[in-house]
Amino acid sequence: MNRHLTALSPAPHPTRRQFIQQVAAAALASAVASAAEKPAGKPKSLVGSNSFGWTQYAKRDKKPFDIVETMSVLRDLGYDYLEPGMDFAHPDSIAKLADQMKSKGLKPVSLYCGPRLHEADKAKEVVVQLLAAAKVCKECGFQVISCNVAPIGREKTDDELKTQVAALKDFGQGLKSLGLKLGIHHHLPEMASNAREFHYNFRNTDPGVVGFCYDVHWVWKGGIQPLDALREYGNRVVTWHIRQSRDGVWWEDLDTGDIDYAAVAKYTAEHKLPRRFSVELAIEAKTVITRNAIENHRRSREFIRKVFGA
Repeated sequence: MNRHLTALSPAPHPTRRQFIQQVAAAALASAVASAAEKPAGKPKSLVGSNSFGWTQYAKRDKKPFDIVETMSVLRDLGYDYLEPGMDFAHPDSIAKLADQMKSKGLKPVSLYCGPRLHEADKAKEVVVQLLAAAKVCKECGFQVISCNVAPIGREKTDDELKTQVAALKDFGQGLKSLGLKLGIHHHLPEMASNAREFHYNFRNTDPGVVGFCYDVHWVWKGGIQPLDALREYGNRVVTWHIRQSRDGVWWEDLDTGDIDYAAVAKYTAEHKLPRRFSVELAIEAKTVITRNAIENHRRSREFIRKVFGA
């Protein structure tokens, strides 16, 4: 078992060899069933995990976060990729990450970044830096850049939002020319004042240039119902972040709860939306932890398979 991501409860667990055998058998059965049932024209599914939750578990256990070992665990659990942060100031680190993923049997699919794009005197320079890094991403096989533009501790002014949108257009167009996709991600700051920044980013850009990294739970937490967001911006979805809560508190794995993921999955299938699903488990003060990170990600992988058919 992973020495960096230790068990969080005294309950006994299978050995790593037994665990891998169980997962492999389940994955094979699921693959056979999926091949028989896959609807014609359905987009290919890729299921990954964002690194944030893994870093939280490591911190909780007072252990260093070992990204390479996490890749091994994800591979054994039947995931296709890890979505780590994108260090766009150091493109060599991106190539290293891609090599590590491939060596562990994972695909380079998406990276996450949080640049400052609202400053009129710096935004263009930041976009140039982002696109230089994106060239490395393309060479390494990545498909999507998930971008949550940096919050600044207050609502952005109209002028700052105009600058930000201009930068997003340039960034998105540059990625498109490289054959990559831009997906805008949101946290609570963008959802303030009836989701002012959230809507501004989308309503002032072209869907073919600026896409949507749909973090269903954050958007719901910001006051927009999941299906309402899909009806308005579903045509922009390029990738997903999937998390669950109960009574507003983050749940330790993906299961039933505040978000009706069955309805989300139905809409996704009916409209043939892209199917890059990133599981993003996270811990907050009131989250009740009864299992370790590996088991919670195993259960979450099964949830995505069962609900989304991925």
